[in-house]
Amino acid sequence: MPKSITAPSYYQATATPFPAHPPLMGDVSADVCIVGAGYTGLSAALELAEAGHRVVVLEAETVGHGASGRNGGQICTGFSSGQEKIEAQLGREDARRCFALAEESKRLLVERVDRHQIDCNLRWGYLHALPKPNRLDGLREWKEEWDELGYTDTQILSKAELEEKLGTSAYHGALREGGAGHFHPLNYCLGLARAAAAAGASIHEHSPAIEVNTSSQPFVRTAKGKVKAKFVIIACNAYLGRLVPKLYGKVMPVTSYIIATEPLGENRARALIRDGEAVADTNFIVDYFRITSDTRMLFGGRASYTTLEPADLGAYMRPRMTKIFPQLSDARIDYAWGGFIAITYNRIPDCGRLSATTYYAHGYSGQGVALAGIYGKLMAEAVRGTAERFDLLSRVRHMPFPGGPIRVPMLAAAMLFYRLKDALN
Repeated sequence: MPKSITAPSYYQATATPFPAHPPLMGDVSADVCIVGAGYTGLSAALELAEAGHRVVVLEAETVGHGASGRNGGQICTGFSSGQEKIEAQLGREDARRCFALAEESKRLLVERVDRHQIDCNLRWGYLHALPKPNRLDGLREWKEEWDELGYTDTQILSKAELEEKLGTSAYHGALREGGAGHFHPLNYCLGLARAAAAAGASIHEHSPAIEVNTSSQPFVRTAKGKVKAKFVIIACNAYLGRLVPKLYGKVMPVTSYIIATEPLGENRARALIRDGEAVADTNFIVDYFRITSDTRMLFGGRASYTTLEPADLGAYMRPRMTKIFPQLSDARIDYAWGGFIAITYNRIPDCGRLSATTYYAHGYSGQGVALAGIYGKLMAEAVRGTAERFDLLSRVRHMPFPGGPIRVPMLAAAMLFYRLKDALN
């Protein structure tokens, strides 16, 4: 199982106070045992606990330790794959229903922030910035696809219009959307955990699962305890490893690195991103950035299929940032960290049943900040006997990644191909 790297992160340093949860000790019973205390697992836990179910959540490290507490904080629209791949498998109308669920995931996030008073610096506005002038038609097609799906809070910005918003001339236009944005991802995750615990869910940190039984009488075993349940939900995403052999190879952990500068002050921050929007370029291997609530530049990217961390991550990432914003060449890097996201072969999340008692969802492919919440909710619906919406998403077929000793070299070669493609096209 991969380990998160390069701590502490900016998010850990600015996290809201959160009580520690004790490890699982001894045998307990529950209606539902959930493995993983990230967005997926906590979303399911909250839904089920509020409905009166006895819920036990097992977390190998601490709440939000994985991608849910280490990501770029970008709240995205739709699926990383786009609609075409989903439509090819499910047909036009069911693909539209999938997009509607993705839109619901953002509304669900807002509703939970409001209802549970989660202080996570939620802001709206997102710019998909164009690194090459010959890709403008792609932005127009993207906008037309969203318009046709009923998502119309978008506009194409020219290079000049974009330069009024960003303090850089590196881009050649952008697609702006008002229905996407950014927030403090760890504080949101901790807020979900507080809400789930308040609803009655039991959360156990430092309790890595070592066995998941998916029989008609399922259980999950840790080194010091065991949870017997009626249902099990597996929500480990990039940190699943080989815990569940049937799921090994369905997703691939990919490393993403992030840096955060010193506080820049309001005037300097506004000169970089005037309206405080989230930004990502349109390359296959994206750079993404935003201004935090305390006026730091948070800059991420440089995806890698290996687990080899640069010796000096701040120095490794700084040139990416200063290429876009040369004016930050004197800015101190206060935080540098990395972590794993999970991708699927087709960039569509993978979900389904391992048995009549065991559900799973993972592989959000860079867009799990919103999507993980709805997948967790839909698994909770399925456990409660209403599975139509979950079954729609589970119909998507997935190819496994190649296994064995050639797995990482093959995917590293694929990453090199896409880096070259981004550079040439």
